[in-house]
Amino acid sequence: MAKISYKRHLAKTITWRILGTLDTICISWIITGNPLTGLKIGFSEVFTKMVLYYFHERLWIRVPIPESKKRHLAKTFSWRFIGTMDTILLSWLISGNPMVGLKIGGFEVISKIILYYVHERVWYRLNFGLIKRKLKNIKTKTASTFRKQKIKSIGKRDQVKKSNFGHKVG
Repeated sequence: MAKISYKRHLAKTITWRILGTLDTICISWIITGNPLTGLKIGFSEVFTKMVLYYFHERLWIRVPIPESKKRHLAKTFSWRFIGTMDTILLSWLISGNPMVGLKIGGFEVISKIILYYVHERVWYRLNFGLIKRKLKNIKTKTASTFRKQKIKSIGKRDQVKKSNFGHKVG
């Protein structure tokens, strides 16, 4: 696995939190019918979710499952369990109604699984904070460019040889 910097985990934490908070605000607003309650629930979980997500990322770096869609699905479900429990508790505390917490948590299970999986796949394609993968990509691109240039130069040399009196020399 590529060496991963803390900057990558922090960036993933922040981008996920923005998406997650917007989703929570919208769902909470729709379920409670009160935009202020939606904002309170959404913004209250910013800190708790960032801390939980950061440690979730740090724990998953130690899991010996190779980078794949299966790994992303496993991470998605483990994070969703942690995130849903946090949302249910915060929604219950803020609204004063355990059913509101359960409804918000229930809707979030579906919306956030989809959002998180897409977020993981996008970050998987980004090289930000992946030191070894960056170097590997640079080497691969350099080697690929060199091969293409070599093929072009061989093709040009053959054209020059053919252009001398209409037949290939050599």
